[in-house]
Amino acid sequence: AQLVESGGGSVQAGGSLRLSCAASIDISSIYCLAWFRQAPGKEREGVASIVADGTTNYADSVKGRFTISKDNAENTLYLQMNSLKPEDTAMYYCATGSWIGCPLWDGVYKSWGQGTQVTVSS
Repeated sequence: AQLVESGGGSVQAGGSLRLSCAASIDISSIYCLAWFRQAPGKEREGVASIVADGTTNYADSVKGRFTISKDNAENTLYLQMNSLKPEDTAMYYCATGSWIGCPLWDGVYKSWGQGTQVTVSS
């Protein structure tokens, strides 16, 4: 699957961004869709995942601020990010995989996009 992220940019703390991930295949058949991020000098970390049935998982650091969703008709995955903080600054990647419950562990995910940069200033 080819995945193309968009929607990143630079915002001030407290602002919002909506990331999109356009897939080249029918995402309704994909069990796990997820967003990961990687800040300079840090390991890649899971942000949110969504199971084919719509069940969602979030990292504790983004719960209540970020919302993952998908549009099967448009083959697009979204990440709505509100109340952004400087520590949210990172390259954000979407990924697809298959594992029960879609955990936020990058070993589960086999296809990755190229990423979109999010920078939050204080």
